[in-house]
Amino acid sequence: MSYLTHLECSSCKQIFPSNTLQTFCQECHAPILAIYDLSSAKENLDREEFCHRPSGMWRWHELLPVEHLSNLSSLGEGDTPLLAISNIDSIHGSKNIWVKDESINPTGSFKARGLSAAVSKAQELGLKQLAIPSAGNAGSALAAYASRAGIKSATVMPADTPKAIITECKLYGAEVTLVDGLISDCAMIVEEMTASGEWFSVSTFREPYRLEGKKTMGLELAEQFNWQLPDNIIYPTGGGTGLVGMWKAFKELQLMGWLESSQLPKMISVQSDGCAPVVKAFNSGEDHCEFWQDAKTIASGIRVPSSLADRLILKIIRDSGGTAVAVSDEDMQKAQSEMAKHAGIFPSPEGAATFAALIQLLKAGIIQPDESAVLFATASGVKYI
Repeated sequence: MSYLTHLECSSCKQIFPSNTLQTFCQECHAPILAIYDLSSAKENLDREEFCHRPSGMWRWHELLPVEHLSNLSSLGEGDTPLLAISNIDSIHGSKNIWVKDESINPTGSFKARGLSAAVSKAQELGLKQLAIPSAGNAGSALAAYASRAGIKSATVMPADTPKAIITECKLYGAEVTLVDGLISDCAMIVEEMTASGEWFSVSTFREPYRLEGKKTMGLELAEQFNWQLPDNIIYPTGGGTGLVGMWKAFKELQLMGWLESSQLPKMISVQSDGCAPVVKAFNSGEDHCEFWQDAKTIASGIRVPSSLADRLILKIIRDSGGTAVAVSDEDMQKAQSEMAKHAGIFPSPEGAATFAALIQLLKAGIIQPDESAVLFATASGVKYI
């Protein structure tokens, strides 16, 4: 059912089997990626066929890592709408703005995609207990998909995580631990939990399969743009799985010859000015990010002081001709209000950050008014009230 062949370190290219448990490359501390037989996929698959399958991200199952569909833990995630927001276009002088609204996913965020893939593969590999450090939405997504799969889950979250999300995790049956600190502090506790071998961590880039679920955002985007791609993708970046996953999707589509144009989008990373390790490293010409001290922002999903995939994120931004932008909490709140008032979209602060960044990039002339731009509203603002 899948063209998955093996796993490969994103840095040293060491090969790992896909039918055994893998975390990240222990030699170079880099993420491990799922690799597919794209030559066979190109020969045997027809891109138009996918349009006629039942909706949801698992219609792409040949390009996803689960070998047997009986192992799927799915709640109908994926196939989110691509919405033109012409009312806002006219205000800021841009003619071609789109929002990919991930808030309609199960559990209200794009995290549903990654955790559906991770939990499904965990079930296929026989895992029974999964743990995650989370700023909120990843924790609730793990709890929901683990519940559906009959797998025990544990979520370690900052104590200031929105109460709605904490309650949600508990209702799904997760063990919830609250920490006076950041997601990096939560990650240390999860590492202690997994050291005994009792729990397995599905933390960002600590296993290869969450990335594959996020990849489906790129597959959908290509299909929604009739197998071409927009000029710019503006994405809120914490751990970076969404940005890396979409770029991986675009490269795989290129290799299968499914794209109508060789031009790939400029990948634009958006962070808060209270936690901007990627922006700082990009502007300084560095190939890695320093740990961001005393991270503060209302956008808890991008309050991530460091990412295991920092080198990969920076390389993708540069290879695509993109950039990295920091916005203030105040600008996020203004953007959130404007998107709700003029486009009927109530994004989380992270999603609103992409619109705040777009305004900044238009004013600076980095994005031209006639260029297309897709903003990712990664989660619903309702959870943050």
